[in-house]
Amino acid sequence: MAKGYKDMLAEADAVVRSVSVDDIAADAGNADIVMVDIRDPRELERDGMIPGAFHAPRGMLEFWIDPESPYHKPKFAEAKTFVFYCASGWRSLLAAKVAQEMGLEARSMRGGFSEWRKTGHPVAEKAKHGH
Repeated sequence: MAKGYKDMLAEADAVVRSVSVDDIAADAGNADIVMVDIRDPRELERDGMIPGAFHAPRGMLEFWIDPESPYHKPKFAEAKTFVFYCASGWRSLLAAKVAQEMGLEARSMRGGFSEWRKTGHPVAEKAKHGH
């Protein structure tokens, strides 16, 4: 029988360490932590992003992490803790599980960017393409 997204989220939640928005905000500026925004570029342009976050669209994540891939991003080869976030926390939980399986020290931010904004943490504007 096929697995549904709820099953996949439960599996990821069992193996991925999730961190709260407030914990991440308290660690702002920690050079050993890389915030990874996996949202769609349109979401970033519309809503902004966490200041200093690295944007890695979810659809490219596996290719950007794998050092053998022609699309590999050196950022993912650094010995850091990568904290993934999306809008609500579902996509980032699955992304963190994949990143962890690929050998990264990965976490997922509970509540996602919507929780980050709601709690009043700083937001950086993402430059729009073509402007």
